[in-house]
Amino acid sequence: MELIAEKICHAYGNLKVLDDVSLTIRSGEIVAILGPSGCGKSTLLRFLGGLERPTSGQVLMAGAPPALSLNPLTYVFQDFALAPWRTVFGNVALPLEHHPMSAAERMERVMSALARVNLTDFAHAYPRQLSGGMKQRASIARALAVNPAVLLMDEPLSALDAQTRELLMDDLTRLWGETAFTAVYITHNLSEAVRLGHRVVVLSRRPGRIRQIVPIDVPIAERREGHPALAETTARIWSLIREEAAEADRELTDVA
Repeated sequence: MELIAEKICHAYGNLKVLDDVSLTIRSGEIVAILGPSGCGKSTLLRFLGGLERPTSGQVLMAGAPPALSLNPLTYVFQDFALAPWRTVFGNVALPLEHHPMSAAERMERVMSALARVNLTDFAHAYPRQLSGGMKQRASIARALAVNPAVLLMDEPLSALDAQTRELLMDDLTRLWGETAFTAVYITHNLSEAVRLGHRVVVLSRRPGRIRQIVPIDVPIAERREGHPALAETTARIWSLIREEAAEADRELTDVA
């Protein structure tokens, strides 16, 4: 299934945040969206997920979702969004409770998702007992349990330390290698964008416009820190946004 944004424009009152954004998320690819602070990355993701409607433009879905998909679009959030009173199993099972299925099918979906993120042994643990990386793995498992057509990931690693981010990036690349999934990945981190994205969409400073779409030609399984082609691409993307990122930082500082 493809997710298509057509001529998305949006303003909050007199503040224009997005301008003429058109983008197609192709089946089986991860598209990373990157840009200066305040450029509308997360706002665009909310439109793609149907949580809000833009001032003008539209978001369309084309093609059929994957077999056994319960939710075409599913979010993975920065803050994990786990219910503290539920176990890991209970959190992953939560979105399944709104769908008619047998207890055996629910069990199979939950345990399969936990196995994919290496959390099988922690099914009965509570979120307070988990590290930040394990909490995000549980959040990813919850999304995988419904077999979504498109994963919408809003800075999912930004709350984690550098070592944990590296481990989670390894997990995501492994998961994609096992079963290619479709995802929109919002980030402010160049390394994450280049490591995980098949394409990196570079947005301008507010109002966000697509400055450039950069394909990453290195196979995901071969991407590692220090890879020459990735380093070159990272430097090229940074050259696109460096000046605007500095301006956005000064603007935010002035407002504060």
